[in-house]
Amino acid sequence: MPHIAIVYFSQNGTTALLAEAIAHGATQAGAQSELLRIEESQFTGSRWKDDTVLDRLAQADAIVFGAPTFMGGVAAPFKAFADATSQVWFHRGWVGKLAGGFTISGSASGDKLHSLAYLSIFAAQHGMLWANWDAMPRQPDGTNRFGNFLGLAAQNPAPPGTPPALETADAVSADRYGRYLAALATRLGTR
Repeated sequence: MPHIAIVYFSQNGTTALLAEAIAHGATQAGAQSELLRIEESQFTGSRWKDDTVLDRLAQADAIVFGAPTFMGGVAAPFKAFADATSQVWFHRGWVGKLAGGFTISGSASGDKLHSLAYLSIFAAQHGMLWANWDAMPRQPDGTNRFGNFLGLAAQNPAPPGTPPALETADAVSADRYGRYLAALATRLGTR
């Protein structure tokens, strides 16, 4: 059974809903899923540090990176996490692990592709195997409604100040993406 760690930042909870749906799909497909949320308590000033999270990621067969897209890129707390993995990078700690990524923004485009590209480059620098998504765009159930193949992209439908929510199609997409990643991790048998 592959171990899939989903490490993500969620400011208001919508990205967390995507992470949970991905974990659900991966678990339903036979993987062990672990959610690792980037939290304010892990920061000293602008520096992120949490060796427990890095230890958990070291044990995973696959790591899925997630962050909302703010101002055309990943949110700053996720970038601070990424920067803090330089020692993992230097020691080549994630080489050969499967990687995937997801993002969400308030608009249909929101320059989400830039965030997915950043996440894939981040994984490439670590020597990871990036899992492009094989879902055809605009399926009848709404799967992959934005037609992204680099990873999962979603749109936050909630107006500012309201509880987090996902479009039904994005929740279905996240579940399917989790199943897809679990199937790839099982097939590759990475660690």
